[in-house]
Amino acid sequence: MPNAGASPWARHSPLLLAAGAAWLLAVSAGFAFLWKYKSTPGAQGDPTPATWPAHTGVARSSSRATLLMFAHPGCTCTRASIAELAWIMNRFHDRLDASVLFWSPRDAPRDWQSGDGLWASAARIPRVSVLRDRDGREASRFGVTTSGAVLLYDSGGRLLFKGGITSARGHEGDSFGRERIASLLTTGAADRADAPVFGCALGAAPAEGLAQAGSTNQTERSEK
Repeated sequence: MPNAGASPWARHSPLLLAAGAAWLLAVSAGFAFLWKYKSTPGAQGDPTPATWPAHTGVARSSSRATLLMFAHPGCTCTRASIAELAWIMNRFHDRLDASVLFWSPRDAPRDWQSGDGLWASAARIPRVSVLRDRDGREASRFGVTTSGAVLLYDSGGRLLFKGGITSARGHEGDSFGRERIASLLTTGAADRADAPVFGCALGAAPAEGLAQAGSTNQTERSEK
């Protein structure tokens, strides 16, 4: 028989302990799921041209290296990639030109997302051109499928690097990609020519409620 003199805590402590254990298990599982998501890279995409493609609408410098970043304007993971690009340009602005190509739906208006967070952040970086990649045509031409992917070509149009410049989704700071690009720009060599890309799939977000636009330009330089 239950002990009539037992305190309410003693009577209910097994239930409370079980509930606490269940809560801790749920929290741990949530953190494990979140970390797995943050540390899982996106697809590497198709092979990237080893030399600068002849039919691209993106300009390449013939006197310095050219860096391309491909981004989806709705990918929050790419905010860290934009920050790392700013770090690279602050350190190596005299050694390369850079462009950020933002995926946009085929029929999006000219000003779609151009005043919003990622686009505006990229446009504020000195010596960085911001372009609109309609329907991801340039991304397809360069073999890129994940937001935040970076390509580095030398002044002769030879591919030096393809990969990401963060160590996890949304994480700023040291990464293999950033250090390899820094090494290539400083010494002309690196231990590898790739790094994982942590970001969303280009073109994966639905483009609903967009006004129709008559522009057919594949890339459009942003107004700075």
